[in-house]
Amino acid sequence: MLNSGRLRLLSLLETLGTVRAVAETLHLSASTVSQQLAVLETETRCRLIERTGRRVRLTPAGLLLARRGREILDQMAEAEAELHALNDEPIGTVRLGAFQSAIYTFAVPAATRLATTHPRLHLELIELEPHEGGPALRSGEADVIVTTTDYVGLSWGADLEVIPLGTDPIVLVLPRDHPLTSRTTVNLAACAEETWACDRPQSYMADLTVRLCRESGFEPRVACRFSNYLMLLRHVESGRSITLLPALAITPDHAVATRELSTPVHRNITIAVRRGTTQRAAVNAVVAALRDHPEIPALSAPDRLSAPNQRNQPPVRDR
Repeated sequence: MLNSGRLRLLSLLETLGTVRAVAETLHLSASTVSQQLAVLETETRCRLIERTGRRVRLTPAGLLLARRGREILDQMAEAEAELHALNDEPIGTVRLGAFQSAIYTFAVPAATRLATTHPRLHLELIELEPHEGGPALRSGEADVIVTTTDYVGLSWGADLEVIPLGTDPIVLVLPRDHPLTSRTTVNLAACAEETWACDRPQSYMADLTVRLCRESGFEPRVACRFSNYLMLLRHVESGRSITLLPALAITPDHAVATRELSTPVHRNITIAVRRGTTQRAAVNAVVAALRDHPEIPALSAPDRLSAPNQRNQPPVRDR
């Protein structure tokens, strides 16, 4: 009989690629993970893993079982939830991943509402930037994510279900006394000689900033790289840099000025879940709470480009 814990290890190995990464994710030793995978091979009477130098990779049988394993684990969670919620009351733990600017605009308000409407549902919040959300969702580290379909590094397959939330403009963030604040909109080419504050390399906003600056004819001169938007905003407040950020990330208590770009850019904000998990009452309740959010000034109605056949497009430039 297949063991759910060992199935999860195999599924994580397919997603993360190394035994060490699986061990770190689950707070286990690498030897424990290897031993449990060996037991799984004995149980299935199949060779699931093969070594290539110092690395391991899944055999065709391993790939098949890893992918089926995710389906089995979701079905087990669904069955468990149904048994504990015969009266359709959402119950259990749902792990919600969201990028920084969605934590306090979407995730925390949803958690607050759910604490009142469904007190037996435990919502665990995880900060996951767009490049982290998809892998976490597929591996089971997260059950629901708030992300953007504009992140080209994430493949949107038939295994994921996407629910649009709205569109969020990308704005230029300036010190309040900056000369460019005299303009209503700013052509990014006017910022060629400026000093920039950026997100960490290979992140969504860092890649977007570099791409937009290069399209405007220059390479940004970067003074600092922070993964925390508050630190980026503090650096801009000090007068030492400018930056590009989603409007959702900026609140009135920041001593900065924002200006729209002369060629507007926005990102599509969505909820994503593994297909089939919305049959779980708890996941359904979290998705409903995220969609039933109070009005958010920075957010517009969902854009047509959040449709499935457009999911890998770059952030949209309005015309």
